[in-house]
Amino acid sequence: MIKAKGARVNRFVLRLLPGGLLLGAVWVLVYVDLLDWARPIVPATAFVVMIGGILLGLRFGYVRVVLSLVILTFADLALRLAPPGGAFTPGRTIGAVVALLAPLNLAALAWTPDRGARRLWIIIIAAQVLGGAILLRPGAAEAARALWRTLEHVQYQWPGTGRLGPIIFGIALVLALVRFALRPRATEAGIVWALVAVSLAFGFAGGRLIARLYLATGGVVLIIALVETSYVLAYGDELTGLPARRALNNLLSELTPPYAVAMIDIDHFKQFNDTYGHQTGDQLLRKLAGVLAASVHGGRLFRYGGEEFTAVFPGLSTDQARPVLENLRAAVAAMPFIMRGSDRRRKDWRFRGGSGGSGDSAQARVTVSIGAADSASAGPMSAEVVRAADEALYRAKHAGRNRVAT
Repeated sequence: MIKAKGARVNRFVLRLLPGGLLLGAVWVLVYVDLLDWARPIVPATAFVVMIGGILLGLRFGYVRVVLSLVILTFADLALRLAPPGGAFTPGRTIGAVVALLAPLNLAALAWTPDRGARRLWIIIIAAQVLGGAILLRPGAAEAARALWRTLEHVQYQWPGTGRLGPIIFGIALVLALVRFALRPRATEAGIVWALVAVSLAFGFAGGRLIARLYLATGGVVLIIALVETSYVLAYGDELTGLPARRALNNLLSELTPPYAVAMIDIDHFKQFNDTYGHQTGDQLLRKLAGVLAASVHGGRLFRYGGEEFTAVFPGLSTDQARPVLENLRAAVAAMPFIMRGSDRRRKDWRFRGGSGGSGDSAQARVTVSIGAADSASAGPMSAEVVRAADEALYRAKHAGRNRVAT
């Protein structure tokens, strides 16, 4: 349990680390005043980052990244109209409003489903752009001035955003961090750092170019999140969070003997799905992945497909890996799996290895069969080792399941 929590903390840190390091490096360069060389290229860089990121996001269908970059682009445009602070102009009013709305927009995007609310967001952003265009019209100067006086009246430390600025940013950041804690993925981490970039741009930048540099850095962080998400989709398993078969194939192609491979299969998984439903089966796969990952000491775990997992042990033989596999098998057999309410189907509590339940919960116990082979016995080619491990798994199944065969 402690190891599983540690792995979760490590995943949080690894997701947040790239964006934090990049934004932190820019902050240090600004703080020690080492950015004179960058001043001429900041405007063009900001433009290239935003447009390039939007095009990449559209190409790969990452709508939330695209919308986040659009929000940063409008923030950059507001800074070009006028920097925060100073006397009233319609442009400074727009800047103040954008500084308040941008964090709220990003926090809302963090909670937006990947495939949901596209039309709603188009309407929201279009309405905000239309409102800004109206405020810039000569006939709306009085309304813009009244809005500016309101913001100026509550002004505290953040120029042009007033006391509301840090309050709204704080609320938005908490919302984004809660979403990231619930769903620690690259896009959520990118939105967290985009929020921080907006706060630095409008709150502490100290100049238009520096503010635009912070926004461009936030755009780069979102592009990194886009690339990382694409990598995870290509090489990771979305359901369990484990590396997927393509990542396994890459590792096997690079391995040199000696090494061992173990194929791990959930016993009677089809019956489990038929009894409790596919949604509960997915929950079981997620929980089992966590137990297996915490138990594969000295090895690397992959989801092979369906109810099968693969463990690879570089530098080990099957005899050396067997104690680890036996401990892994025992850990799964001792793992309780509780189904509650609508998360299960009350069709049959006689699932093999399961125990009956009453009320709104029930508990089932599952087991795994494991087949292992190594490069010394099966041959140096990875395909041969995987085939031999599959054959050993077949023997474990026919010998009664819930066992390790080599």
